[in-house]
Amino acid sequence: MKRPLFRRCGHAPGVISPEDQVVVDEFRAMLAAVRNPQPWTPGGAQDVAVRVGPFVERAHTRLGDDHGPDLIAVALVHPETPHAAAYLHGRQLGYTDRGWLRCETTAILGAWQPAYTMLTHAAANLTLPDDVGMDRAHYGVHVEARRPDGSGYTLLRLGPYPQTWLASRAADRLNTHLAGRAATTIPGFTVTAKDATFDVSDHASYTDPHGADVTALLASAVAGASA
Repeated sequence: MKRPLFRRCGHAPGVISPEDQVVVDEFRAMLAAVRNPQPWTPGGAQDVAVRVGPFVERAHTRLGDDHGPDLIAVALVHPETPHAAAYLHGRQLGYTDRGWLRCETTAILGAWQPAYTMLTHAAANLTLPDDVGMDRAHYGVHVEARRPDGSGYTLLRLGPYPQTWLASRAADRLNTHLAGRAATTIPGFTVTAKDATFDVSDHASYTDPHGADVTALLASAVAGASA
């Protein structure tokens, strides 16, 4: 019986097309990378591969907001960073508006390898979830001016601070400076400072405290409010 002839598809046996071969090679490289991750050393400058749900994402690391070997600060980045097109695509998918995050080192697969790219949200053209399983690693100090009835406004925002204890220390210093001046700093208001989460999406409203005298920044804010 004469059998009909069919054109070969990508799943058929035999010689595969160059395009299919590229996909196969990338998949094999990904499997090899997952099975044999490259070692990652805390404190190093290399990017790491971080598990985010069922996906794997590329992340920059930094020193600072760490708690021993179990927790470090990372920033999720598009897998094709630093190319301009990757930055634009990363903005669309939520990579660039998260700032630094605290990542448990148990979530790190190893050093980043390009073979992990096909496991990222970007490769699937998916937006990063709102909850990636990591808290923000940047902190701020909010100086609040409040009336006796609780109404008021934020007088000054300082940040970002890379560690919680740095923000707390700055807040304590400002509160010590304000002690005994509640009635005279801004008449009718009680002014207090407290450490808070740094709002990355509203970063323009913060004053960078790096290398500055926070009490001088406060005095300038008070003078502006009293003018």
